[in-house]
Amino acid sequence: MLNWKLAGAALGVIAVIAAPPVAASASSGSPKSDAADVAASTKANALTAMDGEASAYAKYNAFAGQAARTGEDTVAKLFTRTAKVELYEHFAAEAEIAGTVGTDQANLADAIAGETYEATTMYPGFAAQATADGCTVAADLFTEIAADEAVHAAAYTTALTSLSDASVTVPAPQVVDVVTIIASSPACSGQTQTNLLAAMHGEAFAQAKYNLYADHAAATGHPAIAKLFRGTAKVELLEHFAAEAVLAGLVGTNEANLKAAIAGETYEATTMYPTFAAEAKAAGDRAAARVFAKAGRQEAAHAKAFTAALHRV
Repeated sequence: MLNWKLAGAALGVIAVIAAPPVAASASSGSPKSDAADVAASTKANALTAMDGEASAYAKYNAFAGQAARTGEDTVAKLFTRTAKVELYEHFAAEAEIAGTVGTDQANLADAIAGETYEATTMYPGFAAQATADGCTVAADLFTEIAADEAVHAAAYTTALTSLSDASVTVPAPQVVDVVTIIASSPACSGQTQTNLLAAMHGEAFAQAKYNLYADHAAATGHPAIAKLFRGTAKVELLEHFAAEAVLAGLVGTNEANLKAAIAGETYEATTMYPTFAAEAKAAGDRAAARVFAKAGRQEAAHAKAFTAALHRV
């Protein structure tokens, strides 16, 4: 759990980093998915888009908090409303294309692999780099998060065993130590700043993915596993992502936050989604092309709404 102090005030940005790998299952009992029917390029584009949407959800909720704290309630509601579209519409539809959700066994195995990698490789490596860069606060944070991810991996491993052994009890999720994402300046520079941004993407993606896994577990009669997935998702978003966001300087003034949102939405509307739609259509994946094209149109509307809000701030 995190028990360190946060400070700082200024603005920051978040980098677009490729989505982490997701293991899809073709095992019996998997929810219906178009993943087996789409080209590899279409699936890869869906995963990239999912990374962006999961990160936008996390980022926009952080921006909404800043707007609310500074009395810009209309801007806060706009960010919150847009965040929901990014997660519950775009991410969910793209997860269908990518075949993200499999059986409960496959979903737990995927979660174990991801948490184990973060606990044993990614975060220890990031901590070592932060120490070399002289950013001890980031090194301490990465070390703490690595310990949390080891706890998550162990809990998911026990949950996986419970599916074949009724005597095994699924652990309760880790308690969330909520971190408020305040406006801040980047605490580190160089590779450690890059690593903070990469870690934020991973935590946002895990949060979104685990909630889909929870939905499937609940639908297949495994409420304790669903609770574990949902609880862990909260740790990833409200504790890990949030703490990394403060160090990375994610949140700035309302004006800066709106400009960052406009830039991201404009890129997705004018470049990313049109490209993904054209590539999917060329590959014969017409349903996926329609999903990408619709998301692009909605991102254009988001950019327009954020631009209007910027003029009023």
